Amino acid sequence: MSQLTSRTSTNLARRAAAARSSCVAVALSSSSSTTARGGVRVRYASTNEPPNRTPSGPSFKGQMMESITQRMAREKADRERIAKEQGESASSRNAAITFMLLFVGASAWLLGTKYPRDPDPSSTLPLSATRPPKHKTGKAELEAAWADFVEIVGKENVSTTADDLEQHATSEWSSHQSDPSERPFCVVYPGSTDEVARVMKVCHARRIPVVGYSGGTSLEGHFTPTRGGICVDFNRMDKVLALHKEDLDVVVQPAVGWEGLNEMLAEHNLFFPPDPGPGAMIGGMIGTGCSGTNAYRYGTMKEWVLSLTVVMADGTVIKTRQRPRKSSAGYDLTRLFIGSEGTLGLVTEATLKVTVKPQSSSVAVASFGSIRQAADCVAKVVGDGIPIAAIEILDDDQMRFINRAGATSRQWAEAPTLFFKFTGTDKGVKEQISIVRDIAKKVGGALTFDFAKGDQEQTELWSARKEALWSTMNVRRPGDHVWTGDVAVPMSRLPDIIEETKQDLKKTGLTSSIVGHVGDGNFHIILLYNDSERKLAEDCVHRMVKRAIEMEGTVSGEHGVGLVKRDYLNHELGETTVDAMRKIKAAFDPLCLLNCDKVVRVEKPKAGEVAEW
Repeated sequence: MSQLTSRTSTNLARRAAAARSSCVAVALSSSSSTTARGGVRVRYASTNEPPNRTPSGPSFKGQMMESITQRMAREKADRERIAKEQGESASSRNAAITFMLLFVGASAWLLGTKYPRDPDPSSTLPLSATRPPKHKTGKAELEAAWADFVEIVGKENVSTTADDLEQHATSEWSSHQSDPSERPFCVVYPGSTDEVARVMKVCHARRIPVVGYSGGTSLEGHFTPTRGGICVDFNRMDKVLALHKEDLDVVVQPAVGWEGLNEMLAEHNLFFPPDPGPGAMIGGMIGTGCSGTNAYRYGTMKEWVLSLTVVMADGTVIKTRQRPRKSSAGYDLTRLFIGSEGTLGLVTEATLKVTVKPQSSSVAVASFGSIRQAADCVAKVVGDGIPIAAIEILDDDQMRFINRAGATSRQWAEAPTLFFKFTGTDKGVKEQISIVRDIAKKVGGALTFDFAKGDQEQTELWSARKEALWSTMNVRRPGDHVWTGDVAVPMSRLPDIIEETKQDLKKTGLTSSIVGHVGDGNFHIILLYNDSERKLAEDCVHRMVKRAIEMEGTVSGEHGVGLVKRDYLNHELGETTVDAMRKIKAAFDPLCLLNCDKVVRVEKPKAGEVAEW
C-alpha cells in the first residue's frame, strides 16, 4: 500500500514539471526574441512583461553605442599618439637637416678658402668645348622685364610695335636673311650710360639676350637678333658732350652721325676722317671698325678712337683709358672693343681724335678701257708713294647704274673709272694731280681724265662715288634683294682679284657692280638677286672670299664679320686664333647675352649649315 502511494506521488511530480516546461516553451516561442553575443545565443524577454519587472542587462542599442564610443576613443588616442611621434620625428629630422646644411656650407667655405678650385688651364675655347647658352625668353619672363625697363627709361621709351621690331631685326640692304621668329620682344631707348647699365643689370639677372643698335646701316647681319630678347637702341644718346679744340679731340655719344659731327667740326676748321656710308653712326662705326673713302690717307676707325666708356654684360661700367694721344698703360681695351660688333660690351661714350681740315683739296676722275687697266693704275700710284687722300674704283656697270639713277647732274663715261681725292697746300694739290695724270696715261687705257676746277665741281665729281650702293639698288626688279660684300688683299694682288671677280660675276648672270677703296686693297661687290637666285649669290660671294684668303687677304676690310663671314675666320686666321677670340667672349660675357652668335660661333653649327671650303 505504501509502495503504491510512493510511486503515485512521484508520477504526479513528473507530470507537473513536464506541464510547466511545456507552458514555458509555448510562451517563449510566441513572445520572445533571440540574438547572438560572443558566439552564444541569448534570449531576451518580451516587452510585454509587467512594468515592475527589472531587465537582466543593457539593451541592444545601448550596447551598440557603448561599443562605438569605445572604438572612437581608442582611434583618437591612436591618432594623438601617432601625431606626437611624427612631430617628434619631424623636429628631429629638421634639426638634422639644418645641422647638415650648416656643416656642408661651412665645409664648402673652408675648402673653397683653403683649397680653391683650380682655374680652367686652357688659354683658348674650342667650339667642341662650348655649351649652348641658356637664355630665358619665355613670355612671362619678358613681360616682367618690360615692367623693369619701363621703370628705368619710361613707358614712352619702350616699344613693342610691329614696325619697330621689324626695323630692328633686319634691313633691305642686309645680306643675312633674318628669321621672323627671332625678332626682339621689345626695343628699349635709354638716354644715358646709367640707364644702359641698369637695363643690362635687369637682362643679366633675368638672362635675357641683348642686341645694340645705332644707325642700322651695317650689311652682314650685325644687328639681327638670333635669340629673341631685346634691342637697345641708342637713338636718344645723340649728343656731342665736349669738344677740346686745343687737344684735337671730341667726346660723343653712340648715336652721333659722322656727317652731322663733321658739319659741327667744320665751324672750327676741324674734321673727323672716317667716312663710311650715309647714315652711319659712331656706335656702329666703332662696332664694325669701319673706314671709308679716306682710309688710304687717314687710316681706319681704330686710328681715330682714343677712349671708350663701355657697359659690360652684367651692367658694370668701364672706361678704357684717358684722353692723351698716346699711352702704354695696361691692356689696349679700346682697340679690343673696336670691331667687336657689340659682342663684348655696349659703347655709351667715345672720345675721338679730330684733325685740322686741309688747306686745299680737289678731285679728279679718270676712265679706262678695262678693269685691269684701272687696277694697274692704282698699283702704280700707290707704289710711287703719291700722298693722295683717296683712290676709289667703280666698274663700268656701276657707272651705268649711276647714269640711270640720275643721282648726279652729269652723265658719266660707262667704263671702269677711278676717283682720286687730293689734299694739302694749293701747290701740293696741283702737283699731285699732274703726277697722277701722267701715270694714268703711261699705264695705258686712260680714256678720260677730268679734275675739278672749283669747290662745286669737286662736290659734283665725288658725289658719284657716294651714290654707288643706292644707284645699284635703284635697278632692282620686284622681289630683288641686295648683297654687298667686301674683301681686302695685299696691294700687289689687287689687279688679280678684281679682274677674276669681275669675270666670275659675269658668268653668274646676276646684276652686279664693283666699287672699292682700292688705295688700301679693299673693294666691294654689290649683287642683286631674287629668292630663287639666293644660292647663286651665296656661291659667288663664297668664291670671292676664298679667292681673297688664298691671296693672303682678309674676309672683310671694313664691313665686319657679323653672321655672314664668321665661318670664314677659321680659314683666314686658323682655328686656334678663333678659339682665343671665343675665350675672350666667354670671359667678358659668360652668359652670352650680348649680340650672341656674331663674329664667333658659341655652339656647334647644324649639319649642312657651313659651306664646304
